[in-house]
Amino acid sequence: MTNPWNEQQPRPATPPDYPLYNPPTTSYPNQGQPVEPYFPQPGQPMQPAQPLVPNQPPGYFHSGYASPPDNYLVWAILSTIFCFLPLGIVSIVFSSQVNSKWTMGDIYGAQESARKARNFAKWSAIIAGAGWVLYLMLIFVLMAVTVTRF
Repeated sequence: MTNPWNEQQPRPATPPDYPLYNPPTTSYPNQGQPVEPYFPQPGQPMQPAQPLVPNQPPGYFHSGYASPPDNYLVWAILSTIFCFLPLGIVSIVFSSQVNSKWTMGDIYGAQESARKARNFAKWSAIIAGAGWVLYLMLIFVLMAVTVTRF
């Protein structure tokens, strides 16, 4: 009697007729060609950046606007120090986003961040002004009450 677990099946001596994987049908451009280094070798000049927009000179960024919008950073800092602190901090955050968004080419985002920075600084000043008016009214009322009492 033979033990079925000890029997070994003969293995085929040749590989199968079908491919074990699907070989790629196309190749990538520049495949097998040396890649130009991103940074120049020591002693070689730096090459200008290639334009992202066709027919645009290298190193030239034109967004349709002359300069980035005002970031209102000074107003944000002043409204944080002298006015309502929470809205001043939010204004600083939005004003710090303006130049980075402009640099990345997000013109609408830069304008939107500038608008939000201006509005939060403005509301911070309005809330602080209203707070001072209410504070002075409270002082005058308390003074009037104490004067009429004696």
